[in-house]
Amino acid sequence: MSRLSTLFAAAIFTLFSTQGIAQMTDAEIRQGYREHAALAQFHRWYQFYEWPEGGIANALDVLTDDVVVESGLGTAKGHEEYKARVTQLPDSWQNAHHIQSTEITHGTDGMMTLTADVVYQNQGMLEDGSVRQANLTYSVKLVPGNTVLPLLSNVLIVQRGETDADAYRDAYAENRVKSLVHYWLALIEAPSRNPEPAREILADTFSLNFSSGTITDFEGFSAWLAGPASQVAASTHVLGDFEVKETGSDTYAMSVDFDWTGVTPDGTILIAKTRHNWTVENDPAERFARIKTIDVDVLENFRPRDS
Repeated sequence: MSRLSTLFAAAIFTLFSTQGIAQMTDAEIRQGYREHAALAQFHRWYQFYEWPEGGIANALDVLTDDVVVESGLGTAKGHEEYKARVTQLPDSWQNAHHIQSTEITHGTDGMMTLTADVVYQNQGMLEDGSVRQANLTYSVKLVPGNTVLPLLSNVLIVQRGETDADAYRDAYAENRVKSLVHYWLALIEAPSRNPEPAREILADTFSLNFSSGTITDFEGFSAWLAGPASQVAASTHVLGDFEVKETGSDTYAMSVDFDWTGVTPDGTILIAKTRHNWTVENDPAERFARIKTIDVDVLENFRPRDS
């Protein structure tokens, strides 16, 4: 299945549906890393459907042991029932899930609920070869896991109708790379400032060209996370103008604008805007793709939000 020379673009992707970065509260900034972790897992949810060659293990890794998944296909309870369902999907099908919007609400004890509107496309289901396109709403409950990443405990998928599709548009690269971006943000924003989990998402050789300097080894990354990245008490990022392009066999180029906001130890809220350009390596069998390079351009300098 060829994915070369495919360009994906998304309009501004907003973590907080009712408040932009200018209105974000101290509490919302401090819980931003948890929302990035939830979105990292949600984008991972689609990867087996969109590229089953990656294997079922990563799909099950996202779910609690007693997960309940409800859709038009019925109800699956637990890993074995879910695995039996998804591994029976025809190999001839191509599936794409284009996430239009997300909203996350927080409950008690670290619980979260994620609601998403998704445009689903399928090539191969219809006998005439045309593209089937449906509007879906997901309601997902997430519970804390053993790491910063939560687990999906309940997934309810409701179809809201079908629409005409001009053409099939692959979504694997977008979901794969967005999962990586959100996981990266969850790790660097988490209060623990633990560098070790980032080993999983950094390539064997990498170059991170930040405004504070270029980092080319894990010791340098650890020092950056403990130093420049920790000068605020909490921070979060909102993604905008995301684009990803496949540049070769399992390699991608990605660009995204980050609206950043942070809270200083004395309670001052700061804002800034940067543009990130990444190159990414991808082994579909791994949980996440890996960052090869990051280049950062400052679009708006750091400043107090109220200035």
